[in-house]
Amino acid sequence: MSSVTAVPIPPVKRRYITYLVVGLVLAVVAAAALAMQAPVDPVAQFLARNARTSGVVTTPSGLQYRVLSKGQGAAPTDADVALINYVGKLTDGTIFDQSRQPTPMPVAGVVPGFSEAMKLMPKGSKYRLWIKPSLGYGDKAAGPIPANSVLEFDVEMLDYLPEAMVRQMQQQQQMQGAPGAVPPTGR
Repeated sequence: MSSVTAVPIPPVKRRYITYLVVGLVLAVVAAAALAMQAPVDPVAQFLARNARTSGVVTTPSGLQYRVLSKGQGAAPTDADVALINYVGKLTDGTIFDQSRQPTPMPVAGVVPGFSEAMKLMPKGSKYRLWIKPSLGYGDKAAGPIPANSVLEFDVEMLDYLPEAMVRQMQQQQQMQGAPGAVPPTGR
């Protein structure tokens, strides 16, 4: 047979419980105040809010885009020159660049986010892009674009050609337009 020895627990004074409750309340209030003072990254906040917008796709790199109209066929590669129309804006709506006519752009010769987006776009498509700073100009200002800016572009992919073909066409134009140049006779 075992016998259990009961040890009485002395009662806790009421003021100790009051101190404990007041201390917990103060800790919660202090934590909430610290959370409110934490710096808010406006870029991260914008991109997180934008990612929840209907139709916006975020790639693994962080590029965000929305298909405005679908094109058909294959998309260009790094070895191509794309013929596009575009408008570039900051998130506040300020236009920093736009094409006045269809503009040739080497796919590999632009900021990483723009290049990635063009490689997703088949001929005839229109996309809206949001390029985070690390895929754009980063922490450096570029002309009218402030450092750490999200870039928003509306891009229309009209056509694309292999870069080698574009170079060949440029050489032919130079030969035809050069003074004293003899056009090829075909013999």
